[in-house]
Amino acid sequence: MNARILFVCLGNICRSPMAEAVMRHQVEQAQLSDRIEVDSAGTGDWHLGHPPHEGTRKLLDQHQISHQGMKARLVTSNDFSAFDYIVCMDTNNLRDVRKLLSDTDGNREHARLFTFMELLPDKGMADVPDPYYDGNFSFVYELVESGCKELLKRVRSDMNLN
Repeated sequence: MNARILFVCLGNICRSPMAEAVMRHQVEQAQLSDRIEVDSAGTGDWHLGHPPHEGTRKLLDQHQISHQGMKARLVTSNDFSAFDYIVCMDTNNLRDVRKLLSDTDGNREHARLFTFMELLPDKGMADVPDPYYDGNFSFVYELVESGCKELLKRVRSDMNLN
């Protein structure tokens, strides 16, 4: 059994590509790249085809995490059947993804759909803040790194890889 994870944010240039890169890095370190695939997408189309935001790239570079070849794309109805986990970076993204799902054939849903901060209940936050607006990429990176560790534990458990 393999697992596919999709991270979703608004424009797919800050939070979700950061989570994609960090999760991919953690999966590689766990030597599970042949079993776990990671991607990201956005609910808005403003940045389609663009690389991650400079602030995201800078932090990933500082942590020696690759963002090579990443380009913003839209979440699609096909993602519901293609991915096992769809992790939304905030509650607005979750609402938008659920709306897209309700506009498609509901029989195709099999992804586990939840918000990223559900992985970090002790933080008492519903949403990963959007650094596009506040510039706090370092804080977002800390959340993403911790949340991805928790998600990897969950996926490993679901796949009986503990």
